[in-house]
Amino acid sequence: MQKKILVVDDEAPIRSLLEDAFQDSKYEIHTTESAESALELIRKENYQVFFLDLLLPKMNGLDLCVQIKKIRPTAFVFAMTGYASVFDLVKCREVGFDDYFPKPFRIEDLLLATDEAFTKLERWRRNGN
Repeated sequence: MQKKILVVDDEAPIRSLLEDAFQDSKYEIHTTESAESALELIRKENYQVFFLDLLLPKMNGLDLCVQIKKIRPTAFVFAMTGYASVFDLVKCREVGFDDYFPKPFRIEDLLLATDEAFTKLERWRRNGN
């Protein structure tokens, strides 16, 4: 199984940071700046792990999470936000996020979450689910 990650953030430095962080990993990482372009990519590629900024132009990360879960129900979707007071953990869990990382986040936490997500996906695949 190809292990693909999609990062959606309108801030180029965040996209670049995550590309660099995952560059030496066993994962293939792609980035995009908007929910709309993310939905186009999701329909073409089988991403299994997503990192979404919550405050995106036009469609926000909450609405994007709902759409991702419709297209890829077993995907792991992680929220990233610098606006923790606006987008609280409860609301994120309600729409389907698997975890929540306030900015500034620790790269190690994102790498660990990704490893755990792919471990679960692999176990589910082996068990036929």
